[in-house]
Amino acid sequence: MEKYDLVIIGAGPAGLTAGIYAARYKLNVIILSKDMGGLAATAHRICNFPSYEEIGGMQLMERMTNQALKLGVKINYETVLEITKNKEFIIKTSSKEYSSKKVIFAGGTERKKLNVPGEEKLLGRGVSYCATCDAAFFKNKIVSVVGGSDAALTAALLLSEYAEKVFIIYRQKEFSKAEPAWVDLVRKEKKIKVLFEEEIKEIMGEVKVEEIKLSSGKKIKVDGVFVEIGSVPKLDLLNSLKIRTENRGYILVNENQETNVQGFYAAGDITNNELKQIVTASAGGAIAAYNSYKSIKGGD
Repeated sequence: MEKYDLVIIGAGPAGLTAGIYAARYKLNVIILSKDMGGLAATAHRICNFPSYEEIGGMQLMERMTNQALKLGVKINYETVLEITKNKEFIIKTSSKEYSSKKVIFAGGTERKKLNVPGEEKLLGRGVSYCATCDAAFFKNKIVSVVGGSDAALTAALLLSEYAEKVFIIYRQKEFSKAEPAWVDLVRKEKKIKVLFEEEIKEIMGEVKVEEIKLSSGKKIKVDGVFVEIGSVPKLDLLNSLKIRTENRGYILVNENQETNVQGFYAAGDITNNELKQIVTASAGGAIAAYNSYKSIKGGD
């Protein structure tokens, strides 16, 4: 069993920032994550992170990762299966076990599904949850994006660089959650058509996406459906710790990023922080690392 001062779970903005700070505090630290960068890595363009007027999500997360590695942070890409606590925390993955004095959980969230007929069947055959990953496969095709957030609008803008036409399907009367700057760009893009007060009720096709049926009864021929309707926390591996959450399922933390379990911190989109942005996730990771360091040095 490998022993550490601090185990960080998640390699998104919160986890990587926590690792960078922990390394500078000279803690023996490791980051465990199933992938690099989390949801932030799938962002097409990031325009509100200080120091960059514009940068791709993957590019930004690669830079954060490289900074952590240069500081000596160990990063293992493996899925955490269980976390338990006795005197110390025991973190089990598919191949190893780790023990740690403190844990920072920065596991992020997972994409919401439409839960309509055809969605699961045609996943990877036209149904996608990552425009950054799959946009290039739809050159000169007709696609739809579901949602009205910043993520949905930036996905539509990216797809417009490849596709012949992009439909945005949004159930509200207007864009109320997206930044005005993104709304302006969508309105100016001639390839994008917005269908307000509509929802996808079915995705149709035999071996690939061919058509969508809307709540109005209208059918549209499309080659792809990109789902951007938000994300939800996934906390199954924390069941044994009895971590407190708020009514939406996000982990409750105080101003020090502490949970109700002593020595267990949380940071990033997984917490009850209202503003879910890369900059706030990074801040949460830094705060969690700082308070982990203080607790360890104080003998707690």
